[in-house]
Amino acid sequence: MLRGNSVRILTGNSHPELAHAVAERLNVPLTPCKVKKFSNGEIGVTISESVRDEDVFIIQSGCSDVNDNLMELLILISACKGSSARRITAVIPCFPYARMDKKDKSRAPITAKLVANMLAVAGCDHVITMDLHASQIQGFFDFPVDNLYSEPLMIAYIKRHIEDWKNGIIVSPDAGGAKRVTAIADKLGVEFALIHRERTGNSAKSPEKMEVLVGDVRGKVAILVDDMIDSGVTLILAARSLKENGAEKVYALISHGLLSETNMNAIQELPIEELVVTNTIPQEQHSVGCAKLVTIDVSPTIAESIRRTHNGESISLLFGDWTGQGVGF
Repeated sequence: MLRGNSVRILTGNSHPELAHAVAERLNVPLTPCKVKKFSNGEIGVTISESVRDEDVFIIQSGCSDVNDNLMELLILISACKGSSARRITAVIPCFPYARMDKKDKSRAPITAKLVANMLAVAGCDHVITMDLHASQIQGFFDFPVDNLYSEPLMIAYIKRHIEDWKNGIIVSPDAGGAKRVTAIADKLGVEFALIHRERTGNSAKSPEKMEVLVGDVRGKVAILVDDMIDSGVTLILAARSLKENGAEKVYALISHGLLSETNMNAIQELPIEELVVTNTIPQEQHSVGCAKLVTIDVSPTIAESIRRTHNGESISLLFGDWTGQGVGF
């Protein structure tokens, strides 16, 4: 139940299906607004109802056409700020530019920090996001950021839909995901493994292979867990490596299925049972011709986080004693 001042839920063009699902769960109609692009590429926004002194939540994900979607979000925030909204929360299921979170080489930009600054200047008061690529991104903001976790949903999926999961092993495709897989493995009471990518030659253009460094996958159900899939190269190499090392079956559970450069036909031919992603990114176009793609709905988690934010309740209770909080998702 929502208390106090009424809630307004707005959305741009990035993921209207998710916004409708969240609004339906909250029993709150989406506030009508028109977001269009002019012939010269500029974006225009018209909000059809008053948001004065309202608690506004703008649902906009950083998916395809990420720059247009980010600009839509900034303009919507600015429009609400100029219309005297009481509080403006940007609900960003997949945070844009999250992979550019540090200066890893000379003259490299920290673009995630730039996005945080842009949101603040536009007038945002609060951000709700999911499975940030790196937890330090929360420190880029001078206002509250709630980072939701999809791992409880993944654990529930594993228990309900993967047969013989008790004979499973949770696998990270890189060393950076060690904390993530160990937390999930501890929750499930199973073992974990790490995979390391290395080049087969000395040249930077040399082909890569995957080598299991820690853990024995032979005869087990290998469950790959990662926060993001874009090109699909890591998944392809990891799946083949696991099968070569004797895994009985291979599943892949990924938080954000960007899949912008992924050949879905190649995924269909991979030695995996399923590629499970969340709907923080629209998946309709990717599922065509790929029967192995399965989508987990995150709208209940987002809707409950909005309800708790509006009512001034704790969001951490959504995840119970989840030990993955604070690790670099």
